[in-house]
Amino acid sequence: MALLKSVKRRLAQGLMMAAFSLAAAAAGAQDQSEPPSLWYTKPAATWTEALPLGNGRIGAMDFGGLEDERIQTNESSLWGGGPHRYADPQARAHLQEVRKLLFAGDVGKAEGVAKDMLGSPALLPAYLPFVDVRLHFPGHANASAYEHRLDLGEAIARTTYTVGDVRYRREVFVSYPDQVLVLRLTASKAGALNFGVDLASVHRSTQVTSRGGDELELTGQVQPQSNPAYSWIASWDRPGERFAALLKVSVDTGHVRADGTRLEISGATTATVLFSGGTSFRNYRDISGDALALAKKHIDLASQRSYETLLQRHVEDFRALFLRTRLSLGAASIQRPTDERLRHFAHDDDAGLVALYYAFGRYLLIASSRQGGQPANLQGIWNEDLMPAWGSKWTTNINLQMNYWPADAGDLWETQEPLWHLIRDLRQSGAETARAHYGARGWVLHHNTDLWRATTPVDGTWGLWPMGGVWLANQMWGHYSFSGDDAFLRRDAYPAMKGAVEFVLDTLVETPAGTPLAGKLVTSPSTSPENQYLMHGEPHHLTYGSTMDIELVDELLDNFVIASTRLHLDEALRVQVEQARKRLPPLQIGRRGQLQEWIEDYPEAEPTHRHVSHLYALYPGHGIDVDRTPELAAAARKTLELRGDGGTGWSRAWRIALWARLRDPAQAYANLKLLLTGSTLPNMFDTCPPFQIDGNFGGVAGITEMLIQSKEGEIRVLPALPKEWPEGHLLGVRVRGGAKVDLAWHAGHLTRFVLHADHDESYRVVYGQAVTRIEARPGVPVVLDGDLQTIVDR
Repeated sequence: MALLKSVKRRLAQGLMMAAFSLAAAAAGAQDQSEPPSLWYTKPAATWTEALPLGNGRIGAMDFGGLEDERIQTNESSLWGGGPHRYADPQARAHLQEVRKLLFAGDVGKAEGVAKDMLGSPALLPAYLPFVDVRLHFPGHANASAYEHRLDLGEAIARTTYTVGDVRYRREVFVSYPDQVLVLRLTASKAGALNFGVDLASVHRSTQVTSRGGDELELTGQVQPQSNPAYSWIASWDRPGERFAALLKVSVDTGHVRADGTRLEISGATTATVLFSGGTSFRNYRDISGDALALAKKHIDLASQRSYETLLQRHVEDFRALFLRTRLSLGAASIQRPTDERLRHFAHDDDAGLVALYYAFGRYLLIASSRQGGQPANLQGIWNEDLMPAWGSKWTTNINLQMNYWPADAGDLWETQEPLWHLIRDLRQSGAETARAHYGARGWVLHHNTDLWRATTPVDGTWGLWPMGGVWLANQMWGHYSFSGDDAFLRRDAYPAMKGAVEFVLDTLVETPAGTPLAGKLVTSPSTSPENQYLMHGEPHHLTYGSTMDIELVDELLDNFVIASTRLHLDEALRVQVEQARKRLPPLQIGRRGQLQEWIEDYPEAEPTHRHVSHLYALYPGHGIDVDRTPELAAAARKTLELRGDGGTGWSRAWRIALWARLRDPAQAYANLKLLLTGSTLPNMFDTCPPFQIDGNFGGVAGITEMLIQSKEGEIRVLPALPKEWPEGHLLGVRVRGGAKVDLAWHAGHLTRFVLHADHDESYRVVYGQAVTRIEARPGVPVVLDGDLQTIVDR
């Protein structure tokens, strides 16, 4: 009987949830009548009009060309340079002098001495392009009925057009299960498919040969490179990684033959092209791998499967991640190409375009970060330049962290594994830097890293910001707060946090008598990332005790106390942490009512600077809160008003989340509008400028914050819902504490709230002035109406 009741209860719950999902879908159904997609009526003329594909290891940009098609590819581990230890044993000798000069106010001299504290070398190499797949279709230049489309729900780029009486179709995807790029070509008329295909690379000394009449092989090695100083990319004087690519063509009818370094296909109706690649990278200390063997392994396995099987495996794998969280904003679908929708957004507030942007950001994260590849860098996984902007590195003073802001709430935890792997490596190389540059325990990371796991200060004195590891450790705790994954906490997060704590405790110094906040513990030297202040009319980067440092350290120490207590570890260290935290400087409010960025209320060299680092405690941190710290929240608001819209794509994305935390829907939406109208390229890539992917990811996180916010034990619903989104639903969004939430709203008001808990948890749910407390249990959804009243008898 008990079993029967349980089955009936679960059946009823399942029917209820199905009904809710249908109702939510109906609330914004019109824009969901077909899967979200980007589409265009002409081929890409530039790289930033091409459509991105990827599986976390192989990235591809599909141009959708007619007579000549280009698919430009990347392999996530192909970088300039080679294994290298950046730590400089002489750097530590200058540390005390720099600190003494900073405390004395002689910043100019301190910055002169600090140049000798940079790593060796002081620049990092770049992430590099891989191989181009080129296809040639004689006589196809004057096609009609052209469409180039990226279907986000399937992660497939499709190009269709008509030449004469033949309809041609190309489908391209990059499979994670099979680790190959797959291109399927089809003609509507039997035997009408005739084309050539070859491989090319921007790298010197590559060789292309044909194999067996239906395969092409490309091999090469990264060559020495001399880069100009203005590129901010290191030069290197010896060959680096080896790389290889293989391409294989099969047809249903007709013929494939090799013509030198090209394959010619004739008389086919369908053709399947498989492409894979690899590098000799094994780990950041070892590049002795067999690149060709890796490429051959994947292409041999994939060629044993039919196209239909490859397609099914790819789509099932991708959808399993992509469909977990879905946003609809209830707007009727606008039948207009994506680039036109972007141009019109300033005037029509196309809510469907916002939902598409949200879906596209999720798509990009899955495509650029999967286990087995490297983390998403400044350009995700996509780059066509030997000297990309800022080296397309991992910039760790916000950009790398921002790339993963959507991962936890968006239920894309698998995409974070490359980041966790990077941090495992950085803990090792960062320990070398901590010892050599600071004489400290633990590990440190400054504002950039690369494939070779650099952790030293680089670029210039503004690189002396030793908080990158602290921020990443805090981000790991953030994942734990969403997941409740004790194994992750013990295995990954806690060791990273402990190492960061040890570094902090060994490098915090007491401000001497006669300085502001004398007797407090501060970081020194440091910066407020990339920003400058004026002292005696001169601009300076270097300082001590910047506000962002204090916010990051305070959060780390607080998280460590909770984690070590929960794990029953390191009691003596916990006591030291608690004592040090009490001696940190307070956050200060400046003379203009703004949150002070530095230890003193210095004038700003650039009042509208793109970084608002000192607002970390508002977002992504939680140290500043409208209810708990209203004066600091007001100062944060004043800071945003004074600083302006940020100018760059990623800084506008950050401001969306900051205004959402201040519960200001109009300002959050205004910054989202600036992001879409002023910082989004035709293919919906973010532009800094130039292209930089963090704005895409930050935009998704900002939209999420507008609709739902969570902290330990609390969920805030629709805290910054703008008037432009009167209808909509958000399904499957994750909240801290280990639960999923579905939301639906109508006429600007909440209509349904459903919570699915991973484990027993108590939540305070807040919607406007309504507040309720719920006790959640796994397998028993909690359903509330728009007044937060329970509508299901649990």
